[in-house]
Amino acid sequence: MTSNPTLSAIRDAAFTLSGAADDYDPLLDLVGDARFMLLGEASHGTHEFYRARAEITRRLIEERGFTAVAVEADWPDAYRVNRFVRGMSEDVTANEALGDFLRFPTWMWRNADVLDFVGWLREHNDRVTGYERKVGFYGLDLYSLNHSIQAVLEYLDKVDPEAARRARYRYSCFDDFGEDAQAYGYAAGFGLTQSCEREVLEQLIELQRKASEYARMDGRVAEDELFFAEQNARLIKNAEQYYRTMFGGRVSSWNLRDRYMFQTLEALHAHLSRVGQPAKIVVWEHNSHLGDARATEMRTRGELNVGQLVRERYGRDAVLVGFTTYAGTVTAANDWDAPADRKQVRPALPGSCEALFHETGVAQFLLPLRASETASKYLSEPQLERAIGVIYRPESERISHYFYARLPDQFDAVIHFDQTRAVEPLERTARWERGELPETYPVGV
Repeated sequence: MTSNPTLSAIRDAAFTLSGAADDYDPLLDLVGDARFMLLGEASHGTHEFYRARAEITRRLIEERGFTAVAVEADWPDAYRVNRFVRGMSEDVTANEALGDFLRFPTWMWRNADVLDFVGWLREHNDRVTGYERKVGFYGLDLYSLNHSIQAVLEYLDKVDPEAARRARYRYSCFDDFGEDAQAYGYAAGFGLTQSCEREVLEQLIELQRKASEYARMDGRVAEDELFFAEQNARLIKNAEQYYRTMFGGRVSSWNLRDRYMFQTLEALHAHLSRVGQPAKIVVWEHNSHLGDARATEMRTRGELNVGQLVRERYGRDAVLVGFTTYAGTVTAANDWDAPADRKQVRPALPGSCEALFHETGVAQFLLPLRASETASKYLSEPQLERAIGVIYRPESERISHYFYARLPDQFDAVIHFDQTRAVEPLERTARWERGELPETYPVGV
């Protein structure tokens, strides 16, 4: 066994994950009375990350009184799940409740681990008395421009048909582009068509102006439905801007998206906290969104993220947790909108935190960085860290998937699984089942 002091410090500070019920006790101790628990992932397609987040979230709900799960998903798609887990929808099964996740990448939320968690959340809520005590499920993202338009119109059709008529007129600005929001963004961004900025802003303002009138209609449930509609109108305004800026540069569109997700998290927290104690929310997103951007290369590019904004606003009232893996398989695509593959994850590059964790010889562990000054000191220098999104390109591994980060400043804790396997899509194709053949040539490029 090597006498490397960094490895020794990590082993001394780490808690081995053995599958026992108390594996995450140190993490719950770290949470304390914090109102926000941010649980990341190093890929959008790894079973162990989803399973661990679900396990930790269950304990936070049952033992620490967390009242909502907010995820990197579109608001209206996730709200269908919210209605199901609260027992307020026509969906009979968790599979049906996940039915609105039709946009690429469908496996990100239509997978076996999320299905199990949504089923558990419904069972938990069924045992809870009182609407306010049931745990909700919400989306923070802004891609669902057309779906959100339909949601606003359906809400207004029920509560204010005349307002619905005005909303249809305003939103007809997008009609020439059908369901293709990116085509609208390209045309508007390059001045090929007039933007819909004024129309979506007017609609949001009108809905907000009439909010008190709509909220008086039928108690708490009506307030939630109003909040759902208002958030959809806010999403449309931000999505319109996002699609216009996405062709103008990565930094501006990235920052707009993460600011929006943070603002949605704040709006959700305020909505859920309006009676009783402040709400406690678990957030599930990628490491790149939830690890503090100031501790990574993102800062030098002028990028921020949700983790940074939450820390700046709430300090120790938020706990940021990252996930890492050394090798295994992952569900990912070769390109945007391409089919899902079960791809081989190359062993982590030398000089990366994943390779360092692999050298400890511990198969899976929790490393509380905030609580371990010694481990944090040895990990304080920038080192490579891997990020796999919905696309994985191992042929350009270093350029496409690695960046430098100071781990103790990025996260309060890290959970490492040395060998991981691909998350299982609910729609398993022959292509996914076949998977990739393991690579036999040397890696490290």
